[in-house]
Amino acid sequence: MMRLPAQLKTPTFYLMILLDAAMFGLALWLAYLLRFEFSLSRINVYPPWALLPWVVPLKIAVFLGMGAYRGMWRFTSIRDFWLLGRASILATLLILGIFLYGAGFEGYSRAVLFLDGVLTFLFTGALRLSIRSYFAASGRRESLGEKQPGRRPKKTLIVGAGAAGEKILREIFENTELPFAVEGLIDDDPQKQGRSIHGVPVIGTVKDLPAMIARRRIEEILIAIPSARGGQIKRIIDTCQNNSVSYKILPGIGELIDGRVSVKVLRDIRYEDLLGREPARLNTEGIRHYLEGKTVLITGCGGSIGSELCRQILAFGPGRLVLIDSHEANLFAISMELENERAFKGAAAILAHVQNEKLMTEVFDKYQPEVVFHAAAYKHVPMLERNPWEAVYNNIIGSRTIMDVSIRHGVERFVLVSTDKAVRPTNVMGASKRVAERIMQLRRGGETRFMAVRFGNVVGSSGSVIPLFRRQIEQGGPVTVTHPEVNRFFMTIPEASQLILQAGAMGEGGEVFILRMGTPVKIADMARDLIRLSGREPDVDVKIVFTGLRPGEKLHEELITQGEDILPTSHEQLMVLRAGASQETATSESAGEWQTDMDLLVDAAARHDAKTIKKHLQRLVPEYRPQENESVL
Repeated sequence: MMRLPAQLKTPTFYLMILLDAAMFGLALWLAYLLRFEFSLSRINVYPPWALLPWVVPLKIAVFLGMGAYRGMWRFTSIRDFWLLGRASILATLLILGIFLYGAGFEGYSRAVLFLDGVLTFLFTGALRLSIRSYFAASGRRESLGEKQPGRRPKKTLIVGAGAAGEKILREIFENTELPFAVEGLIDDDPQKQGRSIHGVPVIGTVKDLPAMIARRRIEEILIAIPSARGGQIKRIIDTCQNNSVSYKILPGIGELIDGRVSVKVLRDIRYEDLLGREPARLNTEGIRHYLEGKTVLITGCGGSIGSELCRQILAFGPGRLVLIDSHEANLFAISMELENERAFKGAAAILAHVQNEKLMTEVFDKYQPEVVFHAAAYKHVPMLERNPWEAVYNNIIGSRTIMDVSIRHGVERFVLVSTDKAVRPTNVMGASKRVAERIMQLRRGGETRFMAVRFGNVVGSSGSVIPLFRRQIEQGGPVTVTHPEVNRFFMTIPEASQLILQAGAMGEGGEVFILRMGTPVKIADMARDLIRLSGREPDVDVKIVFTGLRPGEKLHEELITQGEDILPTSHEQLMVLRAGASQETATSESAGEWQTDMDLLVDAAARHDAKTIKKHLQRLVPEYRPQENESVL
């Protein structure tokens, strides 16, 4: 005996069976009428009322067994129609089999039975389509402004009449809980003007937005252009802000699970949307070649860049990940994410400082990494100005240690994550990263391929100015900016991590790769944009206060320094530096002096002697211009 799932034992379930039973009976009667030209007197075989008592229950049993009643009719899809077709065919074959076995079709019309199968499919499909159409029409009536008691949907325009806009529109129609009354679609494509999607017309272009907002009293703008660049988004947002209309954006398709676009993932605009940067295009085969099946070690794995590197590397099928970080909470977070959320069981989490050479040797002895990404570094400029010895320990000694251990253990590739602050540094942090780059170049030429990747600020990373600005805005201000003219290069965390992986595939040994950072952004302009994104007006609702440059801070960051030439690479978003003659000399003839200065630097760090640390940093990095400021000791 067939047992029904508990969720099917509902009044709706029995109503569905009753309606289908009526459709089955109607199909059989109409089949007879069509076959005998709508004259019951012409029927010369068994009549329909003789078949109904057992044909209808048989069809119900077949439809039930095929799972035709498990779906929700208001969401009927093409898949459901295929299921109805299979059920109708099976029911017809069973009926034909019964007639053939029981009577050899004596006294039965084959044409009636075939017509009955076709009509069964058409009637049951029409019934489900009618129910879906009813619910869709109900949702559409509300989305077009018909009010439910106690509720007023917002008059809405959708910017983007493509696939994403269509999916948003369809979900608004079907989900009666969404508070949107869609007035029309906006799209810059001239071929779409005057056309419609699901009955909603394309009523203009982005240029027409101000007039449309005023004429139709629009209250909400939904931006459904996942491929839009930052300039396009900013133009739309400026229009919305100038007309006091709220707005939301659909994330890019890559952000959505399995590529599904849903209005549920509409979110507020983020600053990343305004950067105007092209998405990174990777040579995935080249990256896969050096990562697939390999043991990959990531230092600083719990940081913003390190953790994203872990996520990106997983896509290329590594054999094992060795995670090293000195921050317990960050290390735990990324290791649990990889194991539980990403189902990767080949990660080893090691709580350690990279400058601990004995421990690093033991780690390399046990796991034998083939690729190393060195992202561990202190990077807070004012903090390292007052604690410069920590920059020496972590950024310099730590980098040198992990490089030397990598050489001794035959690592294939070593990628150093550097910074634009290493260019003509005016702070300890930048100088320490420049020293790390030069240590890397001193070690080129062996079996291990060393390379560095230099880029600017990363939006949303630890220590980024954006989280600080957001907290200040939430508290009502003021937003503190150091100088009206200070600017920085910005990129997103995923983009930085992807291009680090790309550089790892391209390096032959000793290169410093530079990521194309686009146009630098004024920090004051960024603060104003963030205030507007929060729905407030800069210098009216939230004040901006200029506090003066911090210790070691520059007005403008650079990506290259004197003596360095930029060369293009095979990847359009990566450039490589060719070292000048002075730097070549530093890596050969003055190696002895270099080592002496390094020893003196380490000795000064051990004594926490800030002035002497800066003095020896300047000897190691002649272009470094130290700031006069006090350390904490």
